[in-house]
Amino acid sequence: MTQTSGSEPAPPAPERVADLVQSLAAVMSQSSITELDLDLGDVSVRLRRPSSNHGGCGETRLENQSPTPAELDPPEILITAPMIGTFYAAATPGAQPFVAEGDEVYVGQTIGIIEAMKIMNEITADRAGVVEAVLVGNGQPVEYGSPLMRLGIGRGDRA
Repeated sequence: MTQTSGSEPAPPAPERVADLVQSLAAVMSQSSITELDLDLGDVSVRLRRPSSNHGGCGETRLENQSPTPAELDPPEILITAPMIGTFYAAATPGAQPFVAEGDEVYVGQTIGIIEAMKIMNEITADRAGVVEAVLVGNGQPVEYGSPLMRLGIGRGDRA
């Protein structure tokens, strides 16, 4: 049976699109693909991986570089973006940020929000520590794997 010219296929569910984007981002990170455009009816997705000549901006492999002696004490932990979107440091405009430099965070604590395709996704810490630096500004676009925060070893590791 063929479709009539007046009927359009239903757009995919947001959850399915988010899963597809995460899968494609994972494939891109393991291949030489640096840019991908995808149109799914009303939904358009553009994935871009930062080039290696960004001078460290957006790099996801900071923790794999050879440390200098000053960096050996204490070790560095990065929390990275699990998706592409817009980073928000607080739940609402004008509210206190979820975390600030000097705050101790624990595993599972919300450290920010990434808005992706009009869906607000809470971003949680996957490690405990003390926030040494917030690496992105409020309302700043982030890519998959972009460093969001740098943590140091916490006073009372609750992990």
